[in-house]
Amino acid sequence: MHSQKPVLLVEDDHVDAMTLKRAFRDLKVYNKLEIVDNGEEAIAYLSDTKNEKPCIILLDLNMPKMNGLEFLSVVKKNKKLRRIPVVIMTTSKDEEDKLSSFDLGVAGYMIKSFDYSRVMDIVRTIDLYWTESELPPDGG
Repeated sequence: MHSQKPVLLVEDDHVDAMTLKRAFRDLKVYNKLEIVDNGEEAIAYLSDTKNEKPCIILLDLNMPKMNGLEFLSVVKKNKKLRRIPVVIMTTSKDEEDKLSSFDLGVAGYMIKSFDYSRVMDIVRTIDLYWTESELPPDGG
């Protein structure tokens, strides 16, 4: 990715998180992948001034405690966080989830796959796009 800032992955499925971590490694995406289990943990991570603000957030929708849409609603209302690009990575093909996600300002909506080559394609696409895309300073 264009920045060497971390990527925040908000994902409660540990197998999906490890698959993404492997894809980052295999594709030589050198950004540190910070992984949290749900929206509440993501808000805590983003609120902690000791943590570097991520260059992008990869977000699952279906999680316990605070789901992806609830998290998005909080982040996009926060002046310091709202410009951090958020890409949804979910199993949900529900049109209402897609519409709600884009209404809340996501940068993209990707459907997870069990096929590792497809996961690699998704990570490659995200990496290429965000390497070429200009971002505001400090994500906001």
